[in-house]
Amino acid sequence: MFVSSRAQGALGVPVALIVGSCVSLQFGAALAVQLFPQLGSWGVTALRLAVAAIVLVIAVRPRVRGWSAQQWIAIAWFGLSLACMNGFFYAALSRIPLGPAVAIEFLGPLVLAAVLSRSVVDFAGVGIAVAGIALFGLDGVLGAEPLDPLGVGFVLVAAAFWALYIRKSARVGEIVPGVGGLAMALVIASVLLLPFGVPAAFQVAATPELLWLGIGTGLLASVIPYTLEFLALRRLPQRVFGILASLEPVFAALFGWLLLSQNVSVLKLVGIALVVTASIVTTLVPRKSTEPTGPPTFTGSIPIIPE
Repeated sequence: MFVSSRAQGALGVPVALIVGSCVSLQFGAALAVQLFPQLGSWGVTALRLAVAAIVLVIAVRPRVRGWSAQQWIAIAWFGLSLACMNGFFYAALSRIPLGPAVAIEFLGPLVLAAVLSRSVVDFAGVGIAVAGIALFGLDGVLGAEPLDPLGVGFVLVAAAFWALYIRKSARVGEIVPGVGGLAMALVIASVLLLPFGVPAAFQVAATPELLWLGIGTGLLASVIPYTLEFLALRRLPQRVFGILASLEPVFAALFGWLLLSQNVSVLKLVGIALVVTASIVTTLVPRKSTEPTGPPTFTGSIPIIPE
């Protein structure tokens, strides 16, 4: 079936936005790793979310007056999931390579999708992803550099909080108009991470060059991807978005290799390919009415702006 040039052009713009989001997201994550020795993974998380919160609050100017207790409770849960999802993911990045970390974290939305839809194909998708992740362990047994067990544990915790994020972001998207809920959730996340953020801020103040790296991480890993995804979601069907976002582990492995000199073995590449396949399969399966409305679920470690 042929697609008109007009349709191809209409699809080309959102596809380019999603690819740009993936590139910015993984470049920002690779940049964040450079800050770990000075600020620690949780300090970088706090700094990055604080930058994103400041930028979005200024840009959005959320009208918080008149928000009900129900709305604030939902936003608080959203902020908690943001803080823990990003914090544990960065803690994992301090111990394991970027590509495998992103691939393993996909277990969160994959399992959630399978549980919500109760589809045989969805459960098969989870099985494919688990098989891919098992290859990471097999790669270590066969003599290649094994993944740090604590790092794997951190990213599994991040995956669980990613599933929680999906539920809470959908809820906030339903009951809070616009993107004000996201802006305030980022503020709450930043407040929760203050014990890590305050020492990081003093360190940045003592070493001004770290400030630019911190701002760059916040922009590249949060603000720019949020904006590009937001624009793309207005032009692109959510299912197509999910398929494109499923390529994130590939981008993660690429940037880990290019920017962090993280070698990825053949078995790890096959494992990443299996996770991508599982994500695409799960995205393509029709959902039952029990699935929550809201943003797509496959966007790596960084949250999507609720519609």
